[in-house]
This record gives sequence, structure tokens and C-alpha cells, in this order.
Amino acid sequence: MSTGKVLSVNIGSKRELREADLGVTGIDKRPVDGPVAVAAPGPRGVGASGVAGDVVCDLRHHGGDDQAVYVYAREDLDFWAGELGRDLAPGVFGENLTTTGLDVTGALIGERWRVGESLLLEVTSPRIPCRTFAAWLGERGWVKTFTRRAVPGAYFRVLEPGSVRAGDVVRVVSRPDHGMTIGMTFRAFTTEPALLPRLAGVDALPEYDKRHVRRAVERQGASAG
Repeated sequence: MSTGKVLSVNIGSKRELREADLGVTGIDKRPVDGPVAVAAPGPRGVGASGVAGDVVCDLRHHGGDDQAVYVYAREDLDFWAGELGRDLAPGVFGENLTTTGLDVTGALIGERWRVGESLLLEVTSPRIPCRTFAAWLGERGWVKTFTRRAVPGAYFRVLEPGSVRAGDVVRVVSRPDHGMTIGMTFRAFTTEPALLPRLAGVDALPEYDKRHVRRAVERQGASAG
């Protein structure tokens, strides 16, 4: 199984952003020192971030058990830094963990990562870009640009709580056999809906995504008939 490393643990505080749905956002995440506790925060709409001290403002669209931790690869940040012609610090995409040595886009839905000695995470879904993300970066046409590249980063749920700190080793300890990666799932939800039927049997998807898949597959079946 693959191994990588946590480069930084990033925590956000509430700040004003006019374009955000609530006028405030927790997307501005900064690296912190020392071990940080991580646990399941509770169901969507009630639970916020799984990372202690991290702020989630819009609980209707973000946070909860199935989006407890957001991970983005330093390698992918470096690609975007080259494309945008600017430095991109860890946490600038709103990620809780910035990693290196792991193919986050190639992670399978339901794949499990052991982070450090205690924390066990499970891949749930890709990040879908929104206007808050675009406004935060200040890049014109950012949602379309980010979607076209299809390197979205991954959300995780917490299976076993623990702590995380910069430098922790990350080990991929299990991978399901369905073949649906974060990248493919992102394309299914955005630019390639023909991929949606392949998600129908993926148990680790969040329930709200499963409902979306069922409705889409039913519509596709009805139109085909």
C-alpha cells in the first residue's frame, strides 16, 4: 500500500467574505503547530469540522461526518501555483491537511488512511467548487477552471479518532475494488454524468450523494427508454 506524509495541519477561523452565502467563511485555513485532535463532528447540518479548532460557517453545505477532514496534495497545489503564477501556501484551498507523496485524485471512494499512530480516515467524496472558493482565490472563471482540471482534493470521514501533526506518516491501509476514484467521481458529478451509474454500488459515498446518484440514474434510464 502507498505511503505519504502530512506536510501541514491547517485550521480556519471565521472571516468576512461578501460573496459567501452567509457573508462569512472558514475557508482561510493556516498551518498550526503541535498535535491537533480529530474526531467525527456529527451529522451534516449539525456537525462542523472534524479538526479541533477549525471553523465551518455554512453547515448546510459543509462539514459534518462525511466532510470531517478535507485533504489536498502539495503536488497539486504546486501545479496550480504554476498555472496561476503565484505562490499557494498550505491551507489556501481550505484544506485541513496538506499532504505529499499520495495521489489524492486517484484515491478510491472508501479507501482508508492511517494517519500517524491513531487516526483512521475513510475517503468519502470530492470537493465541488463554489462561489466562495472562487471569491476567496480572486481568480476570474475559477469554478470552470478548477472543474476542467478535475483535481478536486478529497473529503474524509473519521473512523477512529486520534491526533495529527505535520510530519505524520500516512499509510493507505485498504482499498475497495470498485475502481471509482476521487477524480472519476468528481467528473461524474460535474462534466461526465454518464459515469454516475458506476457509483450506484459504492457504499462509502455519503447518503446525500447516493440519493443524487439514484435520481440521476433513474432519469437516465427514463430518457433512454
